[in-house]
Amino acid sequence: MKDWMNLVDAVQLGGWVIYPLSLLAIVAIAIVVDRSYVFARFARRPGANLSAPVTADASPGAIVEAFDSLPAEHVFRRLSEPLERQPSVPFWYREAKTEVIASAIERDMSRGFWVLETIVTAAPLLGLLGTIVGMMHSFQLFGASGLVNPGGVTGGVAQSLVATAVGLVVALFSLFAFNYFSRRLERLMDELEAFANERLSGVRLASETGGDTP
Repeated sequence: MKDWMNLVDAVQLGGWVIYPLSLLAIVAIAIVVDRSYVFARFARRPGANLSAPVTADASPGAIVEAFDSLPAEHVFRRLSEPLERQPSVPFWYREAKTEVIASAIERDMSRGFWVLETIVTAAPLLGLLGTIVGMMHSFQLFGASGLVNPGGVTGGVAQSLVATAVGLVVALFSLFAFNYFSRRLERLMDELEAFANERLSGVRLASETGGDTP
């Protein structure tokens, strides 16, 4: 309890800069929670029972049936729509539609990334601003005749150090989160590309062998 009270006192020393830094921290945490849920629910890799239909010899409609157990907004289910074999749909349209859906998926899954990237830059700058304000307050306590209030000087220095520390903590948290989700999105897009290429190759092969008329 004492340690918690010391933490609260230290935050109070940071001055007004702590308030925007706290807001940035709350926004960063909200984005991390939201993206964690989205990636866990809508971007998980299909299990072994769903990987079987993803072959060149899949029957018409098998792709949609295989992904019925996934949420409607699941990325693999969204991408499977133009990959279902339909004799009336030409191959070039399926290929173009797949690229459009893949771009939309990447945009949807990266929602909020720019905010995390902005916080990575803004939080240290706000902390630096708090440092400057605290040091200015400390130097103002020096009079023409020398040091006037030693306690006030040390309080201003403490304020500047707390603001800097909080800014760095918020920036580091946002940086790690941004890098983690960026890497996860990159792996997801690689998986989607491999999935789409495999299905499009199967459709092309069936078309060339007369099994499907694009």
